[in-house]
Amino acid sequence: MSKRIETKDLNIYYGKFHAVQNVNMTIEPRSVTAFIGSSGCGKSTVLRCLNRMHEVIPGAHVEGEVLLDGTNLYDKRIDPVRVRRQVGMVFQKPNPFPTMSIRENVLAGIRLNNARISKSEADETVERALRGANLWNEVKDRLDRPGSGLSGGQQQRLCIARATAVRPDVLLMDEPCSALDPISTLAIEDLIKELRDEYTIVIVTHNMQQAARVSDVTAFFNLEAQGKPGRLVEMGPTDKIFSNPDEKATEDYITGRFG
Repeated sequence: MSKRIETKDLNIYYGKFHAVQNVNMTIEPRSVTAFIGSSGCGKSTVLRCLNRMHEVIPGAHVEGEVLLDGTNLYDKRIDPVRVRRQVGMVFQKPNPFPTMSIRENVLAGIRLNNARISKSEADETVERALRGANLWNEVKDRLDRPGSGLSGGQQQRLCIARATAVRPDVLLMDEPCSALDPISTLAIEDLIKELRDEYTIVIVTHNMQQAARVSDVTAFFNLEAQGKPGRLVEMGPTDKIFSNPDEKATEDYITGRFG
């Protein structure tokens, strides 16, 4: 199920503004890759390009390739909706659908794809996804209550369950803990470590300690100057990036000299 992602000469634009230039990277299956770097350097922009969410913004476009197991996701014949089913996204703020029950939130992606499933299949999917998100025992007796009634940390795990219910190959997470308290953050970090056995996971985080705790590989992005495109400075095993990076800019960021 889990798949490899590659980007080749990926250049990202908002209208005429060149936001990120020449990103070449390989993200291995069944691993957690963290994107770190100062604000505005293009981390989240690159993340959104991995499932074609970037092009939802008017005037936004990309040049280059994003390959999922060798298939270019930006090929004209590829349906972006299918891409977003294969490459799921969990956003910064938990966003369960407020009018839906916990159960219907989990099934939302399947229903959106017009997939018809029997009640028994739906029950099985809900339990599998909520167990996978370490939420089942907390909510199994109130599946018909609104998802918006859960705590922030539970809501984020519900959103992870919703993303995994459609069985994607890749899970993207854009600062999934930034709106959460420390205990909820720990729960999500533990969950990320468990999910790596089944998914290719890419996480954007401002929290370097979090990157060090949860990721196998870290990619450091930086801006040469304000108004210039962001770029990938260095990517490698997390322990090496944090202890012995190749680039001075990476070391300066890790040690807090800037950023």
